[in-house]
Order: sequence, then C-alpha cells, then structure tokens
Amino acid sequence: MSETSEIRQAVRQFVVDNFLFGQDGDLEDGTSFMDQGIIDSTGILELVAFVEKTWDVKVEDEDLVPDNMDSLDNICAFIQSKLGQ
Repeated sequence: MSETSEIRQAVRQFVVDNFLFGQDGDLEDGTSFMDQGIIDSTGILELVAFVEKTWDVKVEDEDLVPDNMDSLDNICAFIQSKLGQ
C-alpha cells in the first residue's frame, strides 16, 4: 500500500468513525464535508487535531481553508505537501 493510500484510508476511517457513525455510505474522495453537512466547524478542529497527531505536522491558521480540509482528496494532498516540506 502506498503512502498516499495509507493516508487516504486513515483519514477516511477517522471521518467515518467520528462523523458518519461508522456508516461509510457513499463517501467519495471528492465529497465536500461542509456542503454535505458531514463536518462542521468544530469537526474541522477535531480533524486538524487528528492530522497533527497522526502525521506529526503543524496545521497553521492560514492552512484552515476548504482547499486543504473540505474533502478526502484535499486533506490527503495537504498532508502530503506538509510531509514533503
């Protein structure tokens, strides 16, 4: 399993366990968490804490934008960019 798919699977599992009550349903990689009501602003903070703890990266205030946090695709790309720095 590649690092990308490991990141995606870990984030997906976190979202399913914490916000979808274990129901993966039809969560697509590009599904907007905010538009679909999956994660609210408090949930984003939980997601940030998970990302920081799991990958030992620092999420700065300016990183808290939909382009980084609003879908599995966006979060995975964001984590990879942080790990690549």
